[in-house]
Amino acid sequence: MQKNNTILPGKTIGIIGGGQLGRMMALAAKYMGYRVRVLDPTEDCPTSQVADSQIIADYDDMDAIKQLTEQADVITYEFENVDLRAAAYIEKQGKLPQGAYPLEITQNREKEKTILKNLDLPVPMFAIVTNGSECKKALADFSLPAVIKTCRGGYDGKGQLKIETNSDITAAIEFADKHKHCIVEEWISFDKEISVIFTRSQGGKITFFPIAENEHKGHILFQTTVPAAISKTIEKHALEAVEKLAHYMDIVGTFAVELFVQDDRIYINEMAPRPHNSGHYTIEACTISQFAQHIRAICGIPLMEVLLLQPAVMINILGEDLPRVLRAIPKTSTGFIHLYGKAEATTKRKMGHITFTSSSIEQVQKQIQTFWEAE
Repeated sequence: MQKNNTILPGKTIGIIGGGQLGRMMALAAKYMGYRVRVLDPTEDCPTSQVADSQIIADYDDMDAIKQLTEQADVITYEFENVDLRAAAYIEKQGKLPQGAYPLEITQNREKEKTILKNLDLPVPMFAIVTNGSECKKALADFSLPAVIKTCRGGYDGKGQLKIETNSDITAAIEFADKHKHCIVEEWISFDKEISVIFTRSQGGKITFFPIAENEHKGHILFQTTVPAAISKTIEKHALEAVEKLAHYMDIVGTFAVELFVQDDRIYINEMAPRPHNSGHYTIEACTISQFAQHIRAICGIPLMEVLLLQPAVMINILGEDLPRVLRAIPKTSTGFIHLYGKAEATTKRKMGHITFTSSSIEQVQKQIQTFWEAE
């Protein structure tokens, strides 16, 4: 797509993927006056509930991709596992400002880690293996614990195995034989995990959102706190590393990088070429949300200044949490509730989130306590 091609409100934005991220992109776009068309195989998906129209088709259905491309003025995606053939086609038509390249990299942990290493950015020690024999040989160079992951797919802890002691090596070998293309990584005993979320314009301008501190439960993000409790040195190193990556990859739109903090060091863990769960707090706590800034970037509109209005904590609502949340809603005025419109509330499924904001983190914690006590 030609750089700085401006798509003004009134035009149509196509979104590949109909989950909660697409829904929040669509809400931001509709607020600005755009029309939204979503492609997703599930009828009445979260995004379709707030979009103007939906193409019900699989993500690799090229006829549907061509239809979306014809009917939209610009196209974006809400997840990284977009079919690369489809992305390349849309890019060739000049309607995918983010490009297919960030998808190609973030779909493959080997390519992701190799880029980071080549840029001399801080990453855990890693090795690529394609079978059990190579896995066994690679592990001889690692101190335990370590972790083995599939190079493609996997999220929220899926597609990986922690190797804690020598007795776990047999399971790791079997994992490598089963999944073939895998990455073995040094296990980082980190003090905390942080997210650096930024938006980069088609002209190369970057705006950073305040660095967020993440807490996980069962490999799923439980809550995000902003501002993160980190030193100025860690903040500086994290922003410099991410900025270097952003310019090298020529990112357009909102992009997220997760990092581990260990003492006074950082390690880049993963990245996502889209808005991120840990950036949901930006909707209420910042001058502009990660979603609205993303829409501005892909439409060639100048990015707005990002400021934190108040400290915030964002808490995910999983399927098992939903009944409790619904009981609390009529009884308290604290918390911004976002439910995603998913039909079935199953265990560990992200059904929504709540964001609490106040003048201090201490006041935010009091709000959270009040909310749960109201139940």
